[in-house]
Amino acid sequence: MDISFLLNGETVQLTVEDPTVTVLDWLRETQGLCGTKEGCNEGDCGACTVMVSDASGNQALNSCILFLPQLNGKALRTVEGLATGDELHPVQQAMVDEHGSQCGFCTPGFVMSMATAHANDAVDHDDQLVGNLCRCTGYAPIIRAAKKVEGAPKPEWLGRDRWFVDRMLKEHDYASPTVLYEFAAWYKENPDATLIAGATDVGLWVTKGLRDLGKVCFLKQIEELAVIEKTENGLVIGAGASIAQVRDAVEPYYRDFAEMLRRFASEQVRNAGTIGGNIANGSPIGDCPPALIALGATITLQCGFETRELAIEDFFIEYGKQDIGAGEFVRSIFIPDQPDRVKCYKLSKRFDQDISAVCGCISITVTDGVVTDARVAFGGMAGTPRRALAVEKALISKPWTYESVAGVLPRMMLDFIPMTDMRASAEYRMKAAQGMLQRYVLEDFDHETRVLEVSS
Repeated sequence: MDISFLLNGETVQLTVEDPTVTVLDWLRETQGLCGTKEGCNEGDCGACTVMVSDASGNQALNSCILFLPQLNGKALRTVEGLATGDELHPVQQAMVDEHGSQCGFCTPGFVMSMATAHANDAVDHDDQLVGNLCRCTGYAPIIRAAKKVEGAPKPEWLGRDRWFVDRMLKEHDYASPTVLYEFAAWYKENPDATLIAGATDVGLWVTKGLRDLGKVCFLKQIEELAVIEKTENGLVIGAGASIAQVRDAVEPYYRDFAEMLRRFASEQVRNAGTIGGNIANGSPIGDCPPALIALGATITLQCGFETRELAIEDFFIEYGKQDIGAGEFVRSIFIPDQPDRVKCYKLSKRFDQDISAVCGCISITVTDGVVTDARVAFGGMAGTPRRALAVEKALISKPWTYESVAGVLPRMMLDFIPMTDMRASAEYRMKAAQGMLQRYVLEDFDHETRVLEVSS
């Protein structure tokens, strides 16, 4: 596999013998660029953060779960490439001035996240740095350093990196309308291949599971898979769209869903991970499926030139089993237009960058004070993301009151038999899920009360 990319301003052209070599290992072992650190080696700590620039902009990514071929046509910056001659990058200087480095191990990763945020004019520093862990708990001076560089001039090399990416896009027609179907035809003939989009899940199969992936196919260059389009009936989201892109797309329509996606892992993972991957891996604790189920979403699957659609809740059959055939892949997700009645509640041990113990997403339609439709979906309560059908059935045609909701709560035990594990006990999960439904109705009435107060 021949690839070409920019490394700290220098063009790199090489033949990749092993497509699952990580960028982190290549930087440290082949290039001697050891400023990028190996910490957790699973995309959690951020010590390995690098900046990758492509057609979508500048992104902070975890190099420990980024495979080398994923850099093709892009520009890579490591901590060694930030300074201009003897002049430090504004972020590096601010870290020195504000004493933001304690033991120093995690500092390069923080600097790369901050430099990417600076390049993008991002000032929500808590969100930008949630994927970086300081083992010395020295967050205050780091945040001061991040604030200090707001509005500081950008380095000239940003423009040169951008020029390289643009030139590569012109030389290699990644946006060809035949690319998606070429891939579909290839995958139909090679159904045993491993598909890699963001590698935020597959990367761990290599770094932690030490698996040989065999034949692989990288999907990020297929731009058709990442298209997000607002139609007259709803929102079509390509399976290859990153979680960060999905968050921006849904925010104008479903604010609570977008807010939950703000807590989806970290900035580095949101930049790489895709909504299609979050669905296709079939995890019972994936955060996107419960929200999409509550929104009545459908997914389009494709095999060769044939496509089929199904409700997203029907995609998940049982733990580890999805309704997807050999050579078939998730192409897109469709969210139909509807009033913004969806609430998403993510319960985890940490507020940021943590796996849900329970994720509840609820949408209830009320007409003239009576429940006319209900979609109550949970992750973490069963072997798959699932609707609480018994609860929904009991709610339909009842008055929309707290008493009605309280009366149907026992039926949730007909819908779920949750498990006990390190994240939560079965009893805790059941009480949490019931509490989320109660919270929904209380917030709904509180919203109505506040609207009345404002209008009067």
